[in-house]
Amino acid sequence: MADVLIRPAREADLAAVGAITVEAYRADGYVADTDDYAAHLADATTRFHEAELLVAVDAADGELLGSVTVVLPGTPFAEVSEPGEAEFRMLSVAAAARGRGVGEALVRAVLDRARALGADRVVLSSSEKMLAAHRLYGRLGFTRLPDRDWFVRPGAKLLAYALPL
Repeated sequence: MADVLIRPAREADLAAVGAITVEAYRADGYVADTDDYAAHLADATTRFHEAELLVAVDAADGELLGSVTVVLPGTPFAEVSEPGEAEFRMLSVAAAARGRGVGEALVRAVLDRARALGADRVVLSSSEKMLAAHRLYGRLGFTRLPDRDWFVRPGAKLLAYALPL
């Protein structure tokens, strides 16, 4: 994808990363305005310091298009990863950038980063409602990992996926 570049986030990106993440989750109905998770999504600064935050930017003008958080097992943002695995969370794409392959470019960057970190597999959790994301994961070769499904709260099931590297 020549028009999108993936790079590590910079401190100057963090406000935009937080805003885009919340916007993406709200636009798809995954987070309500009163949901405490919105504040968690907006907190890109903590992700920047406690995990690895990658951003997608427009190659022509540097506009921030999306982001993803890469984590390792046992770290503060890890949810389902185990030793030898990398995990990603909070994949988000700005509404104006949808349909450009930004999400796919970010996931492919996660796979590359996981390989560089020596991981054998990449895992993730996704809300049952995130059907577009599930299609992307399937297209990239991820398969369901039902033994790691979990509930973030009653009625909010997260589905686990994995891709061997």
